[in-house]
Order: sequence, then structure tokens, then C-alpha cells
Amino acid sequence: MSTVKEALKSSFVKMDPRVQAKKPVMLVTWLGALLVTVICVLHVVQGQSFGFELQLALWLWFTVLFANFSEALAEGRGKAQAEAMKKTRAQTVARRLENGKEQTVPSQSLNKGDVVLCETGDIIPGDGEIIEGIAIVDESAITGESAPVVREAGGDRSAVTGGTRVISDRILVKITATSGNSFLDRMINLVEGAKRQKTPNEIALGILLISLTVILILSVVTLKVFADFSAKSAGQDLSNVVSIPVLSALIVCLIPTTIGGLLSAIGISGMDRLIRKNVIAKSGRAVEAAGDIDVLMLDKTGTITLGNRMATEFVAAPGISVNHLAEVSQLASMSDETPEGRSIVVLAKELYALRAQSFHPQQAHFVPFSAHTRMSGVDIEGNPKRELRKGAADSIRKYIESKGGKFPSEVQSAVDSIAKKGGTPLVVCEDEKVLGVIYLKDVVKGGIKERFAELRKMGIRTVMVTGDNELTAAAIAAEAGVDDYMAQATPEMKLMRIRQEQSQGRLVAMTGDGTNDAPALAQADVGVAMNTGTQAAREAGNMVDLDSNPTKLIEIVEAGKQLLMTRGALTTFSISNDIAKYFAIIPAMFGGLYAVGSVKGPLQALNVMQLSSPQSAVLSAVIFNALIIVALIPLALKGVPYRALGANLILRTNILIYGVGGILVPFVGIKLIDMVIVNLGMV
Repeated sequence: MSTVKEALKSSFVKMDPRVQAKKPVMLVTWLGALLVTVICVLHVVQGQSFGFELQLALWLWFTVLFANFSEALAEGRGKAQAEAMKKTRAQTVARRLENGKEQTVPSQSLNKGDVVLCETGDIIPGDGEIIEGIAIVDESAITGESAPVVREAGGDRSAVTGGTRVISDRILVKITATSGNSFLDRMINLVEGAKRQKTPNEIALGILLISLTVILILSVVTLKVFADFSAKSAGQDLSNVVSIPVLSALIVCLIPTTIGGLLSAIGISGMDRLIRKNVIAKSGRAVEAAGDIDVLMLDKTGTITLGNRMATEFVAAPGISVNHLAEVSQLASMSDETPEGRSIVVLAKELYALRAQSFHPQQAHFVPFSAHTRMSGVDIEGNPKRELRKGAADSIRKYIESKGGKFPSEVQSAVDSIAKKGGTPLVVCEDEKVLGVIYLKDVVKGGIKERFAELRKMGIRTVMVTGDNELTAAAIAAEAGVDDYMAQATPEMKLMRIRQEQSQGRLVAMTGDGTNDAPALAQADVGVAMNTGTQAAREAGNMVDLDSNPTKLIEIVEAGKQLLMTRGALTTFSISNDIAKYFAIIPAMFGGLYAVGSVKGPLQALNVMQLSSPQSAVLSAVIFNALIIVALIPLALKGVPYRALGANLILRTNILIYGVGGILVPFVGIKLIDMVIVNLGMV
């Protein structure tokens, strides 16, 4: 309720002509309301009848007020969040280091390159990179996520955001954003809508609306000339019918005031929907670009798959029991704290009720995984000594052959078979003997295939990007249902692929979190950086996902599509409204022209709604024109229902629902209003 009250107050503030000048269609309505008001005052001063003119003036002002209300309501939805952020920013102090000495200064006085100290309980005063130390940071004020995260110097998790709080430890942060340009500042501006720039599509639509307005103004102005000529020829007096107040009201009714009044609200709400998904767009242009995307480049790990490979099967070598393979695999994974290692222990327990044996610390020597050896395991002292290993097939082959053993061809066949299925084979050995293979599967997320199918219906092509080999990539791509894939992808390959797609006239979206993703994020039409990523990635992208969920890219595209669908639907409805109002008002206004005695005028045949009088027709149309804006505010703020359809089908649906509906609704609405005002004696 407080949001509505604030929006009402703001609606009156926005009556300022300098504000209306930014919206040409509504400026014409404002001028029309002012002109009719002046004429009404003159009638009062001159002692003439002014009831009809007063009603026209009031409803014209209501039209402007309701349009302002829609925009103010859209802006107000994020102001509470913005105020909380402003409070956080204003109260934050920084412990700046200069020549090794600590100084306490307001956060707004920090400059790019300053180094600040943050310890347990401190609020990080600005966007920056950790240059020393490691800390646990509470980012709930920005992301809404209650679970704290680890931030440390170096690597892809060194970026920190102003307004977040250090829970433990000590870090030194180098400020990377000047005051007023930090992530928090941009977020405040976006949720308030204060600095929202018009997008190219909005500008193009604005030009169309201005053109229609100019044409209709000229049509109405020349209508006065034709009306006077016709009235003189017929020997009639139409001065009361075609008066300046009536012509002013007619202009407002016929120009696209509906979409003109709702256009800003639609754009602001589109960005607000992304904010509620915890995605910050740096501009409205990025939101609209998301709606026009042709190609979606998605990382495999964490986006298409769950990200953690899970053990699903033990494949024993000839002469080896599966039970023995599972037992050795479990022992070799005892010290492996990775999700893959834990899944091996769990699978052996679930399938064969095995529990890893406990050894005295002096009996077991664990061998950790290293990039050099690409295997891990355990050495168990005893008589004889046991050396248990698991790892990549080629690494185990070299290890076995160095001990004089042989790598069975059956095991190699199993390795190849698992790789072709998109899995990861881990070979297990004991001393110089190969025992078999563990099948690690990269599990594709549930429902992802159906979502890709929906995107395909919309004409969007999906490309999976992965560092896996060709066989694994092909198998996962087939299971996930993507249209194409890039195997063994490097940053250079990603950048090249984006440029290639763009050279063919396509718009590309992608996600990333590392410094090596920054060039591709900057090149993509929609680059979504993860909030947990580096500062370079966040600066390169034109959107930041506060939840750091790569799958969010699909939701971002859907939000962009919904914005464009909403704007298109309401534009169609508005223009259809204007056509209907034209055919509803003009016949009623001139139905009496060329009437002789009891014989009605020829235009009366077109007055299909049988509106009572020219005055009631004009007043009913003006009232309808104002009320329809109020009726459409919820749709403008919420957006039309999103459906995964192709562009042609969406256009056909819009024309059917909002085009035909936009023609029918005014006929019904204006007729009902006409009946009410006549019965109330308002005209």
C-alpha cells in the first residue's frame, strides 16, 4: 500500500511539463488538457455553459495522471530495496592504508587503486580485488543468498563487492571502481529506474508513435476545415460539435496514448523482473538483446550437467570379480575428498555392502591426486605390500608397464566404450595388475532437454562448450539435446566462435566467471558474468548473476523475450484501440450532417453503437481512453504470459488476441460508458 501511495505522489510530480516533454505522445495529451482547461475557465468567466468542457478537461488530466502512475508504480517497486542499499553505502567507513598506516575515511571518498583493510565484522567499502589474504564473506545483502562464500587472493574468486560483510579472517582489497560507478551504485540506479536509458527498440517505437501522432493531429486539424465546408453546404451549424475542446479530445483519443502512457512502465518492469531473479543488467539494451538472442553458448559443467561426476558402475577385467574391484576402488578412494571420490565409496557400499577397512596410520600411506601423475590411491604396508591406484587410463597404463605388467585389451575396450557414452573411465590397479574400470558419469540435469526443445521452438540454437574430448562431448550433447557443441574449448576458440556467429548476423549470449572468459563475455551480445567470478569478468559482461547460477542464462533469455512480447502486445492493442475509437466517434459526431427532416444523415448508418449524441460519444471515448490505461497497468508490470513459440506464431497470436481484442473492447467499453453518462445526465 505504501508503494501505491508513493506512486500517487510521484504521479503529480511528473505532471511537470519538463518531464512530459520526454514522452512526446503524453506531452500532446498534456497540452490538450491544458488547452481545454483554459477554454473551460474562459467559459466560466464569460458566463457560458462549461459542464461538458470541464468533464473533458478532468478526464484528459486523468489520462496524463494515470500514465504517470503506471511509470511511478514500476519505479517504486524497487525503491525500498534501493533505499536499504543507499543506507548501507552511506554508513560504510573504510580503513584505507597509506604508506603502511591505517586511516578511517568514508567509503565514498575512496578512489580507484586505493588499498583497504577488512577484518571480521567489517563491511567491504567498495568493489575490488583481494590482493592479500583469504576470508569468508557474507554476500546476502547483494545476492539474497544466506550461505557465506570464500574469497581469496589470486584465481577466479578474488573479486569482492561493496556492501558485503567479512565474517572471518583478514584481507587487503584493492579498489577497482570509482565512487558512483561501483556495482552497488549501478544496482541502485537500475532498481530505481532513475538513469534508465531508452533502448534502440524503444527509440524506434517512439519514432513510430511520434509519426502516427503527427499524422493524426494533421487529420483532426483538417477535419475542422472539411466539417465547416460540409456544414455550410448543408446549411447546418456544427460549431458546437466540432469545437476546439472536442477536437483536442479527439486528438488525444486517436493518438496512441495507451502505449505512450505504458511504454516506460513496460521497460522498467522488464529490468525489475530480472532484478527479482537476482540478475543485474547494466542497461536496458542488454535486456532487449536477450530477447533477440539467436545462439546460446552454455558451459557444460554446472549448466547442462550437475557438475560433479558420479560413479555409476564397476566394470571388472577378465578373471577379476566385481566385488574385489569394488573393494579395491573403495580403499583407493578413502582419502579422496572430491565428489567423485566420495561417490565411489558410496557406490561400493550400496552395491556390495562394503565398508572401507580401517588401518593404523603407520600402515597406510595415501597418495594424493596430482596433475602430473593423474592418479591417486594408497600404499598399504604388510606382507606383501599393496599398492592400490585409480586414475586416467593412459596414466595407469604407463604405471603398470613401468612395473612390468600388461594393460588388457578388454579393459581398453571398456575405457573406449565408456568414453563414447559420454562418461569418464577411471582404471583401477593393484600393484602391476589391472582390476577393471570405474564408470564416472557426468549427470545431465533433469528437464534440461525439454528446456532446450522450447528454445528450439523459439528459433534459438544452443551450443554446449566443454573442455572434454570429442567423444565425451558428443555423447553428452546428444543426451542433453543441444544443437551443437565445442569440445576441448579454449578461450580463443570461444571468442572465435562468437565472432563467427555474429558475422552471420546472429546475436549470441554466453556465461563466464574467469578472467579468461572476459574477452568472450565482452564480445557476446549478452554476456552474463557470475558474481563469484573475477572483477575482469564482471566488468566485461553486460549482466551479472548474483546467484552465480550458469543455468540462469536460459531464464534471462525468457525474461528478454517476455519484455519484447509485452511491448509488442500492448502496442498492437493500442493501435487497434485507436482504429476502433475512430470508427466509433466520427460517425456519431457527424451522424446529423445532411439530415433532412426525419431522414437521418448518411453517416448515421455507420453509428453501429447508436451512441446518444456527438457530445456523449466524445466524452465516452475520453473516459474509456483514460480508464484503459489503468486497466492495463497490471499487464504492463507483470508482462504477458511467456510461451516458447516462434516469432511468426507469436505475431499471429498477438494480432488475434490483442489486435482483434483491441478493436472489440473499445466498442463495448464506449457503449457502456455512453449509457452510464446519459442515464446520469452528464451530457
